[in-house]
Amino acid sequence: MKNARYKRVIGSWIENGVRASLTLPLCLIFAALGYAADGPASGVAAAALGSSPAIVVGFVGGFVHPDDVRHAEVQLARRLSATYGGHLHSAIFDNHHRKDAYRAIQRWLDTDADGDLSEAERRASRIILYGHSWGAAAALSLARDLQRENIPVLLTIQVDSISKIGQNDRVVPANVAEAVNFYQTRGWLHGRTEITAADPVHTEILGQFRFDYPKQPSECHDYPWLTRHLFKGHTAIECDPNVWSQVGDLIDSTLSNGHKESASEAALR
Repeated sequence: MKNARYKRVIGSWIENGVRASLTLPLCLIFAALGYAADGPASGVAAAALGSSPAIVVGFVGGFVHPDDVRHAEVQLARRLSATYGGHLHSAIFDNHHRKDAYRAIQRWLDTDADGDLSEAERRASRIILYGHSWGAAAALSLARDLQRENIPVLLTIQVDSISKIGQNDRVVPANVAEAVNFYQTRGWLHGRTEITAADPVHTEILGQFRFDYPKQPSECHDYPWLTRHLFKGHTAIECDPNVWSQVGDLIDSTLSNGHKESASEAALR
């Protein structure tokens, strides 16, 4: 199965101690395995996405506005909407508005609009959560909110995750089938270097990928001056197109396989 093949590639990076900054980007690996980065328009059949729309929810970091298109996570949300159209609910939220994201997911899952989620509606869910900085921590907290309602999550993606007081951005809840962590360590503001599974039987950690930035990517030039100079590495990973192409490819490949029952879904029976 192709999904297993890309996980074996990622696993080999971890075993060999290879930093993501020194490897071929995941987009090239997926291309070699036969994946297309442009979603259904380039080979991810709409039928593979199932009959009801999948859900991808992202969170911006810090005090970034979710409509600020300078930020890569906002650009990703818009790209997903344009690529998948009506086959996907794609939305980006302020990390302070996790409850709004939770209510939106409940509304999207409630396909019969009766105000209550049936067991069938829960089991049919195909949800991916991602975010940067405080947004990454918010994504994991949202996964935990969904766990309390027995709603499975296909994938969580944390990019330089930083938690607020009272949040846990290290332990991935058991309703999540797969999780991945991208981080950097330069500067006094940097992300969590390792995430773990609350239940390794039901959650697979795809990898912990470190990026190094002696110099900020050119894409950072549009970011506010203060942000670029005070939080150099933390800003660099957010505006690095290599990181976000990998995030996008992970989302695309997960959506193409996400109609199949995951271990975390089985755990919620």
